[in-house]
Amino acid sequence: MTDSIATLLAYPAFQRAAATLAAEHERTVEDGIMLTEIPAPPFAEEVRAAAYKDMLAAHGLEDVEMDEIGNVMGLRRGTGNGPLLVVAAHLDTVFPAGTDVKVRREGTKLFAPGIGDDTRSLAVLLAFVRALDAARIRTQSDILFVGDVGEEGLGDLRGIRHLFTKGKYRDRIKNFITVDSPDMTSIAVGGIGSKRYRVTFHGPGGHSFGAHGIVNPMYAMAQAMTELAKTNVPAAPRTTFAVTVTGGGTSINAIPNEVWMDVDMRSQDPAELNRLEARFKAIVAQAVETENNARSTRTGVITVELKLVGDRPAGATAMDSDLIRHATAAYQAHGFTPKHEFSSTDANIPMSLGIPAIKIGSGGSSGRAHSLDEWIDIAAEPAIRGMTASLATIVAVAGLAE
Repeated sequence: MTDSIATLLAYPAFQRAAATLAAEHERTVEDGIMLTEIPAPPFAEEVRAAAYKDMLAAHGLEDVEMDEIGNVMGLRRGTGNGPLLVVAAHLDTVFPAGTDVKVRREGTKLFAPGIGDDTRSLAVLLAFVRALDAARIRTQSDILFVGDVGEEGLGDLRGIRHLFTKGKYRDRIKNFITVDSPDMTSIAVGGIGSKRYRVTFHGPGGHSFGAHGIVNPMYAMAQAMTELAKTNVPAAPRTTFAVTVTGGGTSINAIPNEVWMDVDMRSQDPAELNRLEARFKAIVAQAVETENNARSTRTGVITVELKLVGDRPAGATAMDSDLIRHATAAYQAHGFTPKHEFSSTDANIPMSLGIPAIKIGSGGSSGRAHSLDEWIDIAAEPAIRGMTASLATIVAVAGLAE
């Protein structure tokens, strides 16, 4: 694969494409700023999606559309001699409606919520299209460029899940690349699976003094959290869990009638994730039984409701796949030494279906992702070098048409 990447990089048309990325660097930066300043909170990406759809159409892609779940996409046709390649970046951010998303520029750094995760990548996808067109590069594969919804948090990968299970291209997609964050230090070759639950404990409730002695859902929840914390999980395959958010109750002088907690469980291995999930459910059931046996149920019993709010499948792309080999060689040819890692991205969905998929970077560097002071550094040399490496990956996978 190193030889094939070297041949590609020496090809005059690819050199013209790389030159276009460099010449239009500031345009790519401005596209990223414009998109960042269009809010795209969870489950409300439609304004940014509409703007991005117009940008895809303006770049001359065919069959530009927004599907029924909110993904926007456009097709760059190849010769038809290769399998369909999807290149995606996600539209949504983690930040709620009302967050100030105005971009602040300090030298080569841009600050704004969501600017690196993953708005920068949306702009870079447009730069890829312009570079391919300017160089008149034709690929064997059709390339479907996608801005997808629901990658973050409780979005639960709904955009890419829909693309692969219900979308009109679902039976044609043979390779998938998500461009997610500027990072060029790693290539995600495996998907960390996750199960996320909202666990709600119900009880009769009552006055903290007058009803003292009755069952208390807070105690049941506390026991569940304590027992979960004692759970042993393997270091390899890496498996984790956490109680992340809690709530409930009405007053300091009232036994609550409802409390809840959010639980996040993850693993690189589906079997380990299933074992952890089963253990978690047993812990919750035991906590309810223990509380009902420990205190009076004269006014009612403790019950529990488990609601699955996130289900990301685990998976991995074979290390000897052309997709990983091309990406690794392209990174190395541009001076990067990428680690191969597991992560939780849109690539989880195709990986779980046995379709080769990876996550690559958009070029440059970034920090403080998912925070209000998130930033990216768009200094020209590293940003352009990263973009060129990722474009080389895409062209190598799509195949140059003779």
